[in-house]
Amino acid sequence: MGSQTALLDRWGNPIRRQTLTEEIARPSVTGIRSPLTGYPADGLTPVRLAAILREADAGDPVRYLELAETIEERDLHYLGVLGTRKRNVSQLEITVEAATDDQRGEDHAEQVREWLMRGELAEELFDILDAIGKGYSFTEIVWDTSSGQWLPERLEWRDPRWFRFDRADLRTPRLLDDNGAEIPLPGGKFIFAEMKAKSGLGLRSGLARAAAWAWMFKAYTQRDWAIFTQTYGQPLRVGKYGPEASEADKDTLFTAVANIAGDCAAIIPQSMMIEFVEARSAGATTELYEKRADWLDRQVSKAVLGQTATTDAEVGGLGSAREHRQVQEDIERADARRLEAILNRDLISVWMQLEHGPGVKPPRLRIGRPQEEDVTATVDAVARLVPLGLRVSQAELRDKLGLARPDGEDEILTGSAPVAAAGAPDDTSRTEGVAPNPSIKRVSGDFKRGPGSGRVEGAPPAESALLSEKTRGSGPADATDALTDRLEREAAPAVEELIGRIEAMVDAARDFDELAALIREGFPALDARSLGQVFAMALLAAHAGGRAAAEEDSA
Repeated sequence: MGSQTALLDRWGNPIRRQTLTEEIARPSVTGIRSPLTGYPADGLTPVRLAAILREADAGDPVRYLELAETIEERDLHYLGVLGTRKRNVSQLEITVEAATDDQRGEDHAEQVREWLMRGELAEELFDILDAIGKGYSFTEIVWDTSSGQWLPERLEWRDPRWFRFDRADLRTPRLLDDNGAEIPLPGGKFIFAEMKAKSGLGLRSGLARAAAWAWMFKAYTQRDWAIFTQTYGQPLRVGKYGPEASEADKDTLFTAVANIAGDCAAIIPQSMMIEFVEARSAGATTELYEKRADWLDRQVSKAVLGQTATTDAEVGGLGSAREHRQVQEDIERADARRLEAILNRDLISVWMQLEHGPGVKPPRLRIGRPQEEDVTATVDAVARLVPLGLRVSQAELRDKLGLARPDGEDEILTGSAPVAAAGAPDDTSRTEGVAPNPSIKRVSGDFKRGPGSGRVEGAPPAESALLSEKTRGSGPADATDALTDRLEREAAPAVEELIGRIEAMVDAARDFDELAALIREGFPALDARSLGQVFAMALLAAHAGGRAAAEEDSA
């Protein structure tokens, strides 16, 4: 295991290894941390709701947290949209980035990757995201050291009613101990997640505060709707009796009218009559209740998901639905960024320091939908740029391609030939990090046409021999054609190679600054002599062509 040097959490609390191995916030029906909750939503009125929220603002959030849980249980729409938001994030792909490129950093990242393969992780993340509704959540880390190493065995959701906030700032979380006293959170033992719907105190930043008002008003609407349906959803029953009817006859008629809704049958004297009168305004009134309930649901959808297209049938066409989905994805990305920051801070960093000692650079979790990248273009760019001297992390490339690091028992795929290392020694015409073109030969010296001859002063013997062979017994035009042909043969490979490498850099760069950096890295000591040879030959051909044209014109 790692060093025993004392560690501190984000609030400066010491991380005591002995405390970490204990489960200190286990629920108990008979203890201070009872899983049984109250039901402040029963008979809720605007005055009572306001009082509950004010209690939470003052540091006593118990009734608010119980109300938030009750709303999830009783409002199917709120349960659905909130669950959708939490499940979207809890099931996203999680990748691990090594902190360093060396073997040690990669080993740490691989250790975290193996832990992430646990099947319980999605459910644990779902519980951590309880903070979306209530504003914050607490998760106890149950550490396992049975194998001689520190390992998070499981992440247990803890009821936020068992915690408080420091009365001095209402921001620093505290734990209720077995006697009900508020004590600092044990360092390295809890994941404290804040998922604020708005800026400010966590106690006032949960979605449940806003949803509580909509739920209460909808509850009134649903109650009135139920009363109306029960009263006017059935036809009005009127029993008529003649003047000769006795009190007993009236009692018999009333009993029949009262029971007809349940039994749909009654026995009455022949002289009496029951008439059914329909409430014709019932349809319009029922529609009013439904519209109000649906309107309140749409407001909750906007608060939780940022849009209504994915939950309600009434949308503004395909374009609108697409825009609404983009809004939901924006919220999803924001939640994922918050969650990964929380896990990196309260779990991964603590874990790595416990296991490998203080000061170790921990790997980082990344949570989000994989970006749709052109893998072929990425591989092609890497294949082109690595020979130019670009350094690429194998771990990063494997993460991008979704490939695991092979172990000693895996069969390894290898290339047909190793890639030459950048800057390997070669002839003087080679650019550092760039493979030489064997078809390019150096040309040095000034290019001047010797007087009265086909020899080029300063040109290498190959060029002079070529000119002599081509121009022997021929005119100036033949010499120009020979130079042009030679120029095409020599220039094409060099120019194509240069353009191909620059095109690869342009494809890989995101802006001009990055392109300039790639060019500087790919050509750290650019030797222009090979390309200068081609330009010299071009000038030679142009000079010869000009002389040939002048001689032909004077002939």
